[in-house]
Amino acid sequence: MKTSYLSVVLALAAMSVPAMGQEVSSPDGHLRVSVSCNGGKPSYSVTLDDNQVIKDSPLGLNTTIGDFTKSLSLASASDVKTVGETYALPNAKKHDITYTANERTYTFALEDGKKIFDVVMHVDNENVAFKYVLYPKKEKRDERLACLVSSEATAYTMPEGTHTFLCPQMTPQTGFARTAPSYETYYDFDAEMGKNGHGRGFTYPALFRVPATEQVVNRKGKVTGTRQSDIWVMINETNVGGNYCGSRIEYKDNGVYAVTYPEDTEFGCVGTSAPGLMLSAKGAPTPWRTITVGRSLKSIAETTIQWDLVTPQYKAKHEYKYGRSAWSWIIRMDSSCNYDEQKEYVDFAAAMGWEYLLVDAWWDSNIGYDRMAELSRYAQKKGVGLFLWYNSNGYWNDAMQGPRGKMHRMITRREEMAWMQSAGIKGIKVDFVGSDKQQTMQMYEDILADANDYGIMVIFHGCTLQRGWERMYPNFVSCEAVRASENLAFGQYDNDIEARCGTIHPLLRNAVGNMDFGGSALNRHYSKNNERGTLRKTSDVYALATAVLFQTPVQNFAVAPNNMTDAPAWAIDFMKAVPVEWEDVRFIDGYPGKYVVMARKYQGKWYLAAINAEETARELTLDLTALFGAGEKLSLYADDAQLQGSLTEITVNSKKPLKVSIPCNGGLVIK
Repeated sequence: MKTSYLSVVLALAAMSVPAMGQEVSSPDGHLRVSVSCNGGKPSYSVTLDDNQVIKDSPLGLNTTIGDFTKSLSLASASDVKTVGETYALPNAKKHDITYTANERTYTFALEDGKKIFDVVMHVDNENVAFKYVLYPKKEKRDERLACLVSSEATAYTMPEGTHTFLCPQMTPQTGFARTAPSYETYYDFDAEMGKNGHGRGFTYPALFRVPATEQVVNRKGKVTGTRQSDIWVMINETNVGGNYCGSRIEYKDNGVYAVTYPEDTEFGCVGTSAPGLMLSAKGAPTPWRTITVGRSLKSIAETTIQWDLVTPQYKAKHEYKYGRSAWSWIIRMDSSCNYDEQKEYVDFAAAMGWEYLLVDAWWDSNIGYDRMAELSRYAQKKGVGLFLWYNSNGYWNDAMQGPRGKMHRMITRREEMAWMQSAGIKGIKVDFVGSDKQQTMQMYEDILADANDYGIMVIFHGCTLQRGWERMYPNFVSCEAVRASENLAFGQYDNDIEARCGTIHPLLRNAVGNMDFGGSALNRHYSKNNERGTLRKTSDVYALATAVLFQTPVQNFAVAPNNMTDAPAWAIDFMKAVPVEWEDVRFIDGYPGKYVVMARKYQGKWYLAAINAEETARELTLDLTALFGAGEKLSLYADDAQLQGSLTEITVNSKKPLKVSIPCNGGLVIK
């Protein structure tokens, strides 16, 4: 009888090993991924503790060499291996980064038993990432060594009751001069599932609030019950350059958000929406799909997964210096792009102690190349370097601003960059590159690689979202990929909701990369005389706070020369000294659409910043000893109920937290 019982136990154990063996967990064991293949269809799910945050969701690729979304088997699962790295990243939100993760490779095979792709699962304590590695397919005497990937089965199935914070995808060939899509729509805050944006899904990064429970533990470490506690999930992708296309997610049904490739009409209908892969015996990898998971927005705001999984594509051939930049266009618009006003702005940048000036559109016709070289020489004597605006387009949109026809072809681009190098130009801002096709991604990469040869930094505007580019390309500065400050000059509505939109950018957009927003205006009106134009509703302290909250290593600030006399002296003094190269970031508190409190570190010193968009004042109790030393004297920039800002000195009290009140459209900075 004992032998029979033991045989049953062993048989049951043997049956459970394969199922258990399909899991891979984070180093701390809280985050788990399960991979399976049921009915010939690969799938995965993600669990945090006892809460499933991604329900059973499909995997697979549909390609020109076969439909690899069905009729497959899970042939094998490798042993779990530990991976990790320590690296420096001087042009992002954290400088020194260390990560440790567990990885496992799952091999899927065709009906004939031959492997066709791997799914590599990477799991750290707060992130899940996976990629496909596709292998050649042998057909009779031939071996298919190249293919197009027409679509992915990849999807994210969210639990019932999930709320979303998503940015709708723009319709191709719409917007200004047919330059869309360019990631510049309004976010939907705390929306229920069921919508599909404007009919075309949503751009990355995508944020979800998943209903969940967590254990209640008493002081003795004993579990006494459970309580409701939401889990935050951010979906994104990384390691996309000229090797693949960018993607987005579309809502299908029953909580399913499916990975979707670019539309044929993007990029003026140039190129294919299906990315191509060159296959080999080692396999061809796709980009990484990333899922950041945490019980707090801290996991989202502080993640580095988008850089952990990429490697530099080339070495820096020159030393790149970052800094603050003046910018006339946001206040004075196109008419300011003339020699005299740009010279005025050079003097202004020098007076502020800023490193750069961005000269915007039409400089080629309004100033000319010879006088631009003259302006550059003048600026360099003042300690100011120039960034020049360029139109990206060749034949895929109708944007008329010049310089045109310079960036889209290697021959003309390199000729232009050789001139820039001779004139001492430090960087470029390339605009109107709206598309996620592989051909567009190749153009981004080609511009960056050529610019590196000539010592030129690159900002992209009216563009896609970067996907690991801060580490992939050492002269990359930032992308816009957000509804940025120009909209504050174009329309009053954007000013009316400025603070509401501002609360999500440091938590989500900046979570995955540098953001070229171009804000921190101190003018009351967006106009040269500061008496007409759209009306800014946010306070001066809000402007200072966003200089800290909105992160990019070259900040094009909207501060104007007239602010030297018509803005508070404490605000100007702050903007003269505000850093743009941060060593670390820390989420303190916040909720997208309501308020945000975060801190960034520069040269060992923390800057704490907060903004509020709620109709009522946000009352905060801040333990400053978490960032500053007891007895340390700090500068406090704060607003009263009428949004009148002031600067006072405070002393850190280790026994008494600081209580502050931030009015609607107001801000707070402590340094």
